Amino acid sequence: MSFIGFFVILYNQKPKLTVDKFTLKCVIVDDSTLQRLSIVRLIDNHPSLNLVAEYNNAIEAKIGLADQKVDLIFLDIEMPILSGFDLLDDLEDKPQVIFITGKTKYAFKAFDYDAVDYLRKPISKERFLNAVHKAITNFKLKNEDDFDEGEFIFVKSNLKKRKVFLNDLRYIEALGDYVKLVTEHDALVVLSTMKAFEALLPSDRFLRIHKSYIVNIEKVERYNSKVIELDNEQLPLSRNRKADLVEALAASMKH
Repeated sequence: MSFIGFFVILYNQKPKLTVDKFTLKCVIVDDSTLQRLSIVRLIDNHPSLNLVAEYNNAIEAKIGLADQKVDLIFLDIEMPILSGFDLLDDLEDKPQVIFITGKTKYAFKAFDYDAVDYLRKPISKERFLNAVHKAITNFKLKNEDDFDEGEFIFVKSNLKKRKVFLNDLRYIEALGDYVKLVTEHDALVVLSTMKAFEALLPSDRFLRIHKSYIVNIEKVERYNSKVIELDNEQLPLSRNRKADLVEALAASMKH
């Protein structure tokens, strides 16, 4: 008689970088310890994901998800007794799912379950971010009527949680694997990506004006074909972003 070890790790739901309702609660279901650890690291470094539990088998996941609503599952397919597909079949309230597997043979079946994405192990950071970006976009479209532009975000900087009010946020600058948030009062460096911030922040208030800059539209005072000005600072404006800026400024003046 074979023995299958069960365990569940639950996480305190502390705020990460979050714009109120647009933080996705997620779980990992995978029987590979190493794979779970790699996904945990990717989730911990993503500003709009909140990991609430991880499971090493689908049976425990089925029990846990019966009592807790989540927005996204990172789901392995081949697991003992109950597969990832079996788990989804048994869930009444199905969240978004990103499949994680070492094989390609399940890809067509995976999309029969409306999968957000299908990631091959080992998972690259770029593929992970692209998949999560899709999930965030889907979540926003589904919940846009409930969106209260929250007015603040939480960020982790220098091992401390900081609240940043959106009205105070002037712009975001890319710094390699980090981003710098410049507010009316100070600047914070956060481990994140520009793509994650662009998906997270309300698009009618913040605009990507350059590969390295996202700006608060309300803070723009002047601009020309090459730069925008915020108080005494100038930020570069990409040529292909000027039309977007003009449109965004015009829209903001109507509100």
